[in-house]
Amino acid sequence: MYRFLLSRQWVILTLVAVALIPTMIELGFWQLHRHEQRVALNKVIADSLAAEPVAAESMTSPGAEVGKADLYRRVTAKGRFDTAHEVVVRRRTNADDEVGFHVLTPFVLDDGKVLLVNRGWIPADGPSQTAFPKIPAPAGGEITVTGRLMPDQTTAESGIKDVQGLPDRQVMLISSEQQAERLGRQVLGGYVEMTAPEPGDGTPELLPAPDHDSIGNHMAYAVQWWLFAAGVPVGWVVLARREVRDRTQPAPREQTEAEEPATV
Repeated sequence: MYRFLLSRQWVILTLVAVALIPTMIELGFWQLHRHEQRVALNKVIADSLAAEPVAAESMTSPGAEVGKADLYRRVTAKGRFDTAHEVVVRRRTNADDEVGFHVLTPFVLDDGKVLLVNRGWIPADGPSQTAFPKIPAPAGGEITVTGRLMPDQTTAESGIKDVQGLPDRQVMLISSEQQAERLGRQVLGGYVEMTAPEPGDGTPELLPAPDHDSIGNHMAYAVQWWLFAAGVPVGWVVLARREVRDRTQPAPREQTEAEEPATV
C-alpha cells in the first residue's frame, strides 16, 4: 500500500520535508535571538538615558572603543569648540527624511585632548552636496557640553561605505582614529551626540533620543517559523494519506456495449 513512498517523486518530497523542518526551527531561534538582543539593547539605552551624566573622560580615552554597555551613556565635558577643524558627515537625514549633513566639531578639553561632538543636522546647500555648507557657529569660549556617548561608526555596523576622495572637510563615517590622524592630536574614542546647550536659532537640529520602546516583530516571526516547521510533517502525512486513498479507490467501471440501456 505504501510502496509508492519509495518512488523517486516521494523520496525527493520526503528529503525536502526533512531538510525544511530543522531549517525553519533554526530560523525561529534566530528571530528569537534578535528579539532578545533588541530587548537587551532597549534596556541599555533606557538605563543610559536615565543615568546622571558623568565626565566623558571617565567613560572613554584616546584609542578606546565604546562598549555596548556604555551606549548612549550621558556624559559631560568642559572645553571649547574648534570650528576651524570642523567637518560634516554626508548623507544624513532628519526626522522629516530630508537629506543633509551631521556637523562634527572637535571639542578641545582642558587637558588638550579632543572629544568629537556631533552638533546635529543641517540641510545641504544644493542637490550635489559637494559644497561645504554654511554652519551656524557654536557658543564661543569655554563651555560645558552634555551628550550621548556613541561608538565609532564602521562600515560593518552602519552598512555605509567609507568612501574615499570626498570633497574637502566631508566624511562618510565618524571615526575617532581618522580624526586623530587628521588633527594630529589625542582624540577620545567614539563621539558624543550633543543634547546641551541647545543652539539659539534651532540649527543645527539636535539629534533625537533613540527609540527604546519598540521591540519589533521578531518574536512573531519566530513563532511563525516554528508553526511552519510543525506544518511540514502534517502536510506530508495529509499528502501521503490522499495518495493512499487515490490508489485504493476502485477505478470507475466503464460501461460495455452489452450493458448499454436498450433504446425503444
